[in-house]
Amino acid sequence: MGPLHTYTATVTWTGAGESGTASYTSYSRDHEVALPGKPVLLGTSDPAFRGSPDRFTPEELLVTSLSQCHMLWFLHLASAEGITVVEYVDQPSGRMRIESQGAGQFTDVVLRPRIALRSPTTRSGEPVTDALVRSVHDNAHQHCFIARSVNFPVHVDPVPLEREVALPG
Repeated sequence: MGPLHTYTATVTWTGAGESGTASYTSYSRDHEVALPGKPVLLGTSDPAFRGSPDRFTPEELLVTSLSQCHMLWFLHLASAEGITVVEYVDQPSGRMRIESQGAGQFTDVVLRPRIALRSPTTRSGEPVTDALVRSVHDNAHQHCFIARSVNFPVHVDPVPLEREVALPG
């Protein structure tokens, strides 16, 4: 068994207003998330559930956490494979179903990472192909702590590598 890591935060509701939870519409969903030594994160609920549109929601942060975790593992494993990545952009999306009684759950999250390379070859001179990049993504997915912890599918759909095309001339 490996080392145990512990993560702590303080979540403070700031939306009581004058009447607190006297009714469903009487209070704000605004809150603050404080992590030791870091800027305060302003949170709320999804605007569909009376949240503020200018704050972060738990659902957005869950999708973002999956993307961040995958990216960090991918960069580590790409480096180990000799692939020099100079840009990584992901536009993840998550779907959540709400049931008739109001409870709900995520049905899936899709990561769509796009990378740019310094060179079309690895440090050892092997070509960097879509298949090689896919295998690194697959390995990153198997290692991602967050993806391994959720009970819904997380799909990784990498954008194919862009190839430079020589113009006739």
